[in-house]
Amino acid sequence: TSTACVTTMAAAPAAHAGTATFYTAPASVPTTPGTLIKSEPFFTGLGVYGKTTRIMYSTRDTNDKPAAVTGAYIEPWAAWKGPGPRPVVVYGVGTIGQGDQCAPSRMMASSINLSTPGSLGVNYETQGMNNLLAKGVAVVVTDYIGLGTPGRPHTYMNREVQARAVLDMARAAKAVPGAGLDTSPVGITGYSQGGGAAAAAAELTSTYAPDLDVKGVVAGAVPADLGAVGANLDGSLFAGFLGYALIGLAAGYDIDMTPYLSEAGTTTLKGIENTCVLEVTKYGGTKSSTLTADGRPLTAYFDEEPFKSVLADNKIGNRKPAPPVLVTHSLADDVIPYSVGRAMAKSWCEKGANVRFRPILAPTHIGGALPTSTDALLFFKARFAGVKQLSNCWALS
Repeated sequence: TSTACVTTMAAAPAAHAGTATFYTAPASVPTTPGTLIKSEPFFTGLGVYGKTTRIMYSTRDTNDKPAAVTGAYIEPWAAWKGPGPRPVVVYGVGTIGQGDQCAPSRMMASSINLSTPGSLGVNYETQGMNNLLAKGVAVVVTDYIGLGTPGRPHTYMNREVQARAVLDMARAAKAVPGAGLDTSPVGITGYSQGGGAAAAAAELTSTYAPDLDVKGVVAGAVPADLGAVGANLDGSLFAGFLGYALIGLAAGYDIDMTPYLSEAGTTTLKGIENTCVLEVTKYGGTKSSTLTADGRPLTAYFDEEPFKSVLADNKIGNRKPAPPVLVTHSLADDVIPYSVGRAMAKSWCEKGANVRFRPILAPTHIGGALPTSTDALLFFKARFAGVKQLSNCWALS
């Protein structure tokens, strides 16, 4: 549920000619997660500090069935001057939308069409990527399941499948022709939705992707408890993100929302499902009680099935991460409560994980994004140099 994009990202470009075919998944998706299905170079203008390759790869969905996911590999123009082979960082972007046209790799594609804002390879996560690229670190960006590839809703806020998409992107990157990442160490970073994906990936590295040499994870403003986040979003300026979560979770868990929604609710979700993040701001201030069939707010359903089980399944913090994790959160986050991120970090500490928790003084959800990006650069420099992270779990006791 990142909102940095609300103020800094241009409107989404339309799908460019020649790219639509690439985003169409094959009839049969490889059953081995992380298999590179296809790749092609594409141009991003000068906004991204590297050579970009569009890729499609395999992962597993909520039902553990093969799914095709797209994304981008960025090979930096800068040389890697650290020890060992060039490292690669998987970058989980924050909320960018539900429509296929909003996919990060599509946002990066350039048609050099000045009449289409956002078509010159720039989106609100670009600076964070460029910080890493400028140091010679390769970057890969996942579009997540259903974002970019037509015919499947984006499984927004689905903990496990977002984690799989991130980890399988690291696997696929190693197979990109000419990338030379066979023995590269891996880092994972993300803020907000991306922070959730990164944090969930940290929990799954040892069981889902033990083959990857993950040196560390940075997770900012993590929506670790969707119940608490949903209650905070209801009726707020960012209420549209609650709609994204409903659509994503319903898609991931095969929930028919029809019995729970009023006519206005059905209309609202249909209006939200194909939007990019700037467009969804028009739903700001919407109270969920105006969308339900019985007039109760959505929070009233959180203790009832199937929602109770879905929220429990998507809570982050119940599994010990194997790699060291840096967790950041603004003390005055107005979208994802600070207490949510702190509780997740504390839970990890209690399980014996190597966690460093950094409260950010910059106010609001947007305010926490830039400091997190700066912290990530220093974190990965140390991890890729073999320096161990000094945990500060003592501060969370």
